[in-house]
Amino acid sequence: MTTRSATTPFPARIKSELQIDPVLLTIVVALLLGGFVILASASISISDSVANNPFFYVQRQLIAAVIGTAAGFVCLLIPMQVWQKLGPLVLLVGLALLVAVLLPGLGYEVNGATRWVRAGIMNLQVSEPARLCFLLYLAGYLVRRNKSLREEFTGFLWPMIVLTLACVLLLAEPDFGAAVVLLMTALVMMFVAGARIRDFMLFFIVAVVAMAALAFASPYRMSRLTGFLDPWADPYDSGFQLTQSLIAIGRGEWFGVGLGDSVQKLFYLPEAHTDFVFAVFAEEFGLVGSLLLIALFLALLWRVCKLAMRAAQAERFFEAYVAIGLGTCLGIQAFINIGVNMGLLPTKGLTLPLISYGRSSLIITMISISLLLRIHHELAVDANPVNRKGNKRVRKS
Repeated sequence: MTTRSATTPFPARIKSELQIDPVLLTIVVALLLGGFVILASASISISDSVANNPFFYVQRQLIAAVIGTAAGFVCLLIPMQVWQKLGPLVLLVGLALLVAVLLPGLGYEVNGATRWVRAGIMNLQVSEPARLCFLLYLAGYLVRRNKSLREEFTGFLWPMIVLTLACVLLLAEPDFGAAVVLLMTALVMMFVAGARIRDFMLFFIVAVVAMAALAFASPYRMSRLTGFLDPWADPYDSGFQLTQSLIAIGRGEWFGVGLGDSVQKLFYLPEAHTDFVFAVFAEEFGLVGSLLLIALFLALLWRVCKLAMRAAQAERFFEAYVAIGLGTCLGIQAFINIGVNMGLLPTKGLTLPLISYGRSSLIITMISISLLLRIHHELAVDANPVNRKGNKRVRKS
C-alpha cells in the first residue's frame, strides 16, 4: 500500500494537504480588498495633511496585511491541539501584555489613552492580541471543566475572576470598548458551553451594574452615553462626531455620491479612516452599498457558526468554542462600530474589522481567520477516511 512519502518537499506537502474553506476565504478577501478601497478614499485628505502622501495610511495598512498574512500562515500550520495545550501559557501572555502597557516607559499614550506599546515598526494595541489569548484560554477551560461549569458555581466563578481581572486592566488604559467586547464574547462562549442560567444571569446583572456605575462615575463616559441620545443638542461639542456621521450617512441616500466624492471626510468627520469609516462608506455607496457590506459580515458570521456546529458534531469541542468565540468577537465589534456610526450606540472607539485603519486589529483579525481555516482543515481531514487512515499508517519498505 502506498502512502505519502516522508521525503516529499515541505511546500508540496502543504499545497496538497491543506483543506481551505473557499467560501470563508472568499468573504474575507472581499472584505479586505473592499476595505483597502474605502480606506484609500476615507484617508486621502488626512494622509496628505499628516504625511504629504495621499496613500500614507493605505501603505501602512498594507504592511500590516502582509504581516498578518505571514503570521496567519504560520498559525495555519499549527494544530489546534497545540493551542489547547498552551492555554495557561497563552493566558499569562495576555495578562502580561495588559500589565506591560500600564508600566511607565512601555505604554504609549494617544489621545489620553495608554493602549499601545512600541513593537518595531509599529505601535501594538495590546488589547487585540490579549483578547485573542483570553478566548483561546477560555475555550480550553470550557473543555477541561465542562462538567463543573454545568453543575457547580465554582466552575463558573474561576473564568469570571480571570475575565474581571482582564477587564480591570483594560479599563485602566482606559479601553472601555475592548472590555465590553471581551466580556460579551466570553459570556456567549460560556452560555453555549452549558453554563447554568442562574450563574449566567447573576454575573450578567453584576457586570451590567458595574459597567453602569463606571459610566456614571466618569464624566467623559457619561457625556458619551448621553450625547448619542440627542447629538443635535450639542452638535459642536459632545455630539459633533455623531452629527457629522449622520450627515454623511444621510448624504449617501440610496446609491451614494460616488467613490471618492465624500465631503464629510474632508476634515468634517473626525476619525473618518478609523472609527467612522462606515459613515464615509455609506456616504459614497449609499444604502445599497451599506446593506451589501452588512450582508458580507452576516455571511462571515453564518459561515463561522456553521464551522462551530460542524466541530461540535465531530466532538471537537475546543475547536467549536474557539470558532464561537472568534465569530462572536468579530460580530460584536462590527455591530458596535456600525451602531455607533448610525447613532444607535454610544461611541466606543472600536474599528470595523478588515475595513477600518488599525494595524493591530487587522493583524489579529487575520490570525483569527487563519485559526478558523485551520479548524476547517482539521475537520475536512477527519471527515476523509483516506486521510484519516493515511495519517495513522506508515508505509513499510
